[in-house]
Amino acid sequence: MECPDPRGLQEEERVLVSEKSWRPCPKARRRLRGCLEWMKRQLFRVGEDWYFLFLLGVLMATISFMMDLIVSRLYKAHRWLYQEVGDILVLKYLSWTIYPMALAAFSTGFSQSITPHSGGSGIPEVKTILTGVVLEDYLAIQNFGAKVVGLTCTLACSSTVFLGKVGPTVHLSAMAAAYLGKMRTSVIREYENQFKQNEMLVAAQAVGVATVFGAPISGVLFSIEVMSSHFAVRDYWRGFFAATCGAFMFQLLAVFNSEQESIAAVFKSDYKIDFPFDLLETFFFGILGVLCGLLGCAYLFCQRWLLATVKENRLTAKLLATDKPIYTVLVVLLLASITFPSALGQLMASRLTMKEYLTSLFDNRTWGALAPNTSWVTDTAGVDPEGLWQEWCHPSATIFGTLAFFLLMKFWMLILATTLPLPAGYFMPIFIYGAAIGRLVGETVALLFPQGLHVGGTLRPIFPAGYALAGAAAFSGSVTHTISTALLVCEVTGHLAHVLPVVLAVLVANAITQKNQPSFYDGTIIVKKLPYLPPIRSRHMASYEVVVEEFMECQVVALAKGDGFEEVLVALDASADAEYPVVESAGSPMLVGTVSRAQLVTFLQSHSHPQAPPGEKPATTGTLGDSCAIKPIMLQLSPWTSLHQAHHLFEMLKLQRIFVTRFGELVGAVSRAELRRAIEELANPK
Repeated sequence: MECPDPRGLQEEERVLVSEKSWRPCPKARRRLRGCLEWMKRQLFRVGEDWYFLFLLGVLMATISFMMDLIVSRLYKAHRWLYQEVGDILVLKYLSWTIYPMALAAFSTGFSQSITPHSGGSGIPEVKTILTGVVLEDYLAIQNFGAKVVGLTCTLACSSTVFLGKVGPTVHLSAMAAAYLGKMRTSVIREYENQFKQNEMLVAAQAVGVATVFGAPISGVLFSIEVMSSHFAVRDYWRGFFAATCGAFMFQLLAVFNSEQESIAAVFKSDYKIDFPFDLLETFFFGILGVLCGLLGCAYLFCQRWLLATVKENRLTAKLLATDKPIYTVLVVLLLASITFPSALGQLMASRLTMKEYLTSLFDNRTWGALAPNTSWVTDTAGVDPEGLWQEWCHPSATIFGTLAFFLLMKFWMLILATTLPLPAGYFMPIFIYGAAIGRLVGETVALLFPQGLHVGGTLRPIFPAGYALAGAAAFSGSVTHTISTALLVCEVTGHLAHVLPVVLAVLVANAITQKNQPSFYDGTIIVKKLPYLPPIRSRHMASYEVVVEEFMECQVVALAKGDGFEEVLVALDASADAEYPVVESAGSPMLVGTVSRAQLVTFLQSHSHPQAPPGEKPATTGTLGDSCAIKPIMLQLSPWTSLHQAHHLFEMLKLQRIFVTRFGELVGAVSRAELRRAIEELANPK
């Protein structure tokens, strides 16, 4: 036995020591690392969720505020350009149209060049993800930058295109939550948990709404109504905490930027009303709810029809497939030409921004009484912030005429704008549209009763602003199938005196719309052909009589525990399912569990075909039961389970597929596709 060379051992020891001790201050570094570990343990004793939810709220508030700041600068540049060209009509027209066309074209081209998933609102896709469906790349981080840049350019087009930011902000918040969820996994060093990711996504929806309106309470309620058919109460505090952090930070940044003196409502009203409404006015608020419900049904039907038509038409389908920026430019050119202030735009108050629209419509004064005493003057210097209501005045039309013309034109312009393939939100436009409906109704009631309502010997004046609040909440609530918009208008204005008639109008409008049309987001899911499970209406009592046996899939590809290479290969070729049921044996179809497709592929890779040439490398022998981990079945249906019960389970547990057994034996399977067909046949019997 040879003795090792002592010089070689000394050289090796010296190399190892030098590799370990080349970094300076090893003791100080160890102490610092220990202090950091101790701080992390102390901080996470109350739960790490608090810190990541706080970070989510602050991050989204900062992004939302910065977007508003940049949009404000871009819009001021557009106004400056429009005023500097002078009185030459052609130059004014070009400056009014080319500016939004360039911004919209850049928004479409930039966002679509990075990822095709950045267009539109994003709420339908996020809603689909929350049902358990995996949509690739919709929450990818590269989509985040594309959506932020594209949305900023879209918002800078302002009232020309008439689009908002609620939906994209919710989508951005979901992407930020997904990224923070991965960061949380790496920080606390635990395996990625799907339930934890869903909890972060649920909180993100509330943050998205809260950082747009500065309204945390209605943000949480709105996100629950829009996104969830069933909501886990354990996620309630997460939504409120993150939304409150986001709303507070959003308002705080406005104070720091000297936009407001203190934290206040985004559309702070100066309603100084001792007696806001009379009991007899509830009749008119009910009429307003009926009107908003009917218009909401018409809007939803026309919007869904136009989306489908644009996709099916040969010319528009080709443009949207190959030249999206060209389609955007053509649509924006049409919209900008109609809103040109020296033409039809002067009858639509087109010089106002989205925020100025709401501020003017929520004005506490009665325009019908002010208009006869106001002289109409063309103001080339811009819009007077103290007299925004005067933008609705025109010498050739009354206040009623301009409001009616605005509603008529914006109805189809809003629908056309939803077909644009750029990042944009659609809640704020319908919110403003509803406020205009309410303002028109309120001004009409004030015209019918100029001295107010005579009740108990006292005259009670009519306040059209209260009708504008109710109209905004009722129309937006009917289109989105939500009730929380009643609270939203109170939070964004800081006015609670009209909460009862506002809730009445919202309930009436929702009763009409929910019975006749799917919501705006559900309609978009249907048109985009995303995985969708329609609700079962309460009037369909026959859903308790239809059983699973009548609509389940009977031909299910199953494997036995004793199957080998050939049987597994045949099963993979016969079906593309993500998981396969495993039974005891071919003669005894007792369901014992499931095995994933990835495991079956690994099984094939580790086994060779029985008829392989003898010269090949020998492979492992064994059966499916010996080589694969069979996952036990936690939930299964009986053939006699009702359609209503199956639908409830799919929605509550976010299931994609469930197997059906009779006395333990596998007899079929039910997926969302079979369940959807059964519900549609129930709603539309042949």
